[in-house]
Amino acid sequence: MASLSMNPVSLEPTPPFAALIFDCDGTVANTLPVHYKAWSEAVRAFDIEITPEWYYARAGISSSELIEMMKEAFKPDLDADQVKAEKQRVFHALVEQISVIQPVADIIRAYRGKVPLAIASGGSRVLVEATLTSTGLIDHFDCIVTIENVERGKPAPDIFLMSAQKLDVEPQECIVYEDSDIGLEAARRAGMRAIDVRLAQSHASVS
Repeated sequence: MASLSMNPVSLEPTPPFAALIFDCDGTVANTLPVHYKAWSEAVRAFDIEITPEWYYARAGISSSELIEMMKEAFKPDLDADQVKAEKQRVFHALVEQISVIQPVADIIRAYRGKVPLAIASGGSRVLVEATLTSTGLIDHFDCIVTIENVERGKPAPDIFLMSAQKLDVEPQECIVYEDSDIGLEAARRAGMRAIDVRLAQSHASVS
């Protein structure tokens, strides 16, 4: 299994904590390039071209929200169901290209069975589970909460609060691992400490 290496900076959670909650895309696994390829191919059939810059600026939002933005920016009559179906098809075809983000995977493996672990993702369950299966990490988590399980996506705190509820721990006892500003804001609104894994190349940040 390939992995995305970073400089060896510790992402160790600082006690006290009772559970660890992880975003999936861009945090546990380097999925964003594959998601971009899948979206790009899915909308090309509708004569829409999205640039990497356009997509990455919106990373972390739900598929439904992204399609609404595409409608506003490119094509008001875009068929959401067709685009989602084609995007999922392409993603599954490319899923083996996904690599783990090694320092985060190391934390997951180190704390498996020691404290409850959850995935809290704004992505769809079918794609999150495909990602975790491909990376060999799906059986490390006590629960998986995705956009289908909540009314509001990030930066609303719903996904993290539901994760804490399912793990039977208080929100303030959780530490969140995230790679996006909206995810970090969602953790803050949930009353949880958060580690920004984007800073692992130089230093870890806990807020």
